[in-house]
Amino acid sequence: MMGVDAFRSAQKADGQATIMAIGTANPPNCVDQSTYPDYYFRITNSEHMTDLKEKFKRICERTTVKKRYIHLTEDVLKENPNMCAYKAPSLDARQDMAVVDVPKLAKEAAVKAIEEWGQTKSKITHLVFCNSTCGGDIPGADVRLVKLLGLKLSVKRYMMYQQGCFGGGMVLRLAKDLAENNRGARVLVVCCETIHLSFRGPSDNHLASLVNQALFGDGAAALIVGADPIIGIEKPLFEVVSTAQTLVPDSDGAIQGHLKEEGLTFNLVKNVPELISKNIEKCLQEAFEPLGISDWNSLFWIAHPGGPAILDKVQDILDLEPDKLRATRQVLSDYGNMSSACVLFILDEMRKKSVQDGMKTTGEGLEWGVLFGFGAGLTVDTVVLRSVPI
Repeated sequence: MMGVDAFRSAQKADGQATIMAIGTANPPNCVDQSTYPDYYFRITNSEHMTDLKEKFKRICERTTVKKRYIHLTEDVLKENPNMCAYKAPSLDARQDMAVVDVPKLAKEAAVKAIEEWGQTKSKITHLVFCNSTCGGDIPGADVRLVKLLGLKLSVKRYMMYQQGCFGGGMVLRLAKDLAENNRGARVLVVCCETIHLSFRGPSDNHLASLVNQALFGDGAAALIVGADPIIGIEKPLFEVVSTAQTLVPDSDGAIQGHLKEEGLTFNLVKNVPELISKNIEKCLQEAFEPLGISDWNSLFWIAHPGGPAILDKVQDILDLEPDKLRATRQVLSDYGNMSSACVLFILDEMRKKSVQDGMKTTGEGLEWGVLFGFGAGLTVDTVVLRSVPI
């Protein structure tokens, strides 16, 4: 008879968690940032607010976003005029759309990840789903996704709601624990974020809402995470070496979201870039000191693109080389801020560019890297990654 200690040891994987596949998806409706201010003020019946429209144009330009993908088409918004007001009861309509659109978009990303992985979906043992839109329905988006994908009904589900922009780091922390403590586990990780709840018309008294309208877009990203890859069948892309999470000191109220009858409203304060940049080096030191690494330019970087001001401040305070945040800035330009899904899009961008440029590893030729999720709290999730040979 196997003893308890031997049984527990047999349950654990031999190696550490690895990301084995990545899939991404966006809705078909693409908006051009250069023409978005005109569209936004027209669709919200706000063209009389000429000064505010000019201010919104400047905000859109400062985001460095070129295009975004959004479920809410002009036809949908015309059918739901309360969503175009700054404050009007519209939560029912928003939720009714989101509970359908979110699982469908999540499925698109998951199917791509499963196809790249090369195994049958019946081998998926766990599902981790992160979303900040569909939290009002029971059962949740995780159950809908299981049925849309045709996963085993016994798959172990973890539904993460209302985490926001740091969620992409958080789901990797959970996936790592699941993969390493359950031998043979294969974890489907999905982050799917949309602006169903947060789209609204402009207000002279709430400029933070205008920043939100200029910056965020819809997107879903999926990973397959597992330990001990099967040689010849599974191809690791990145090893998940360590994870950490911390609240930034003295940051209460810096980013807040509130779900009300008019949808999800956000409050931002201007010192968010300062708060993150002042504390990021401590996060790096705690993560990389055990590895004997203190040169931040020796790492590849996957940083959540909360906005160009945050990226500029981080780059400046750490004296990072200009190309260190290339992948992050590219995703911000091509998709906007997709909340928790962003860092997974950036992982995909980096590994594809590494192959395209003939690099030796998936981390743009470098062995060690860092993934940062920044979000409400203020919360910082730090993930140490190790790239693999291409």
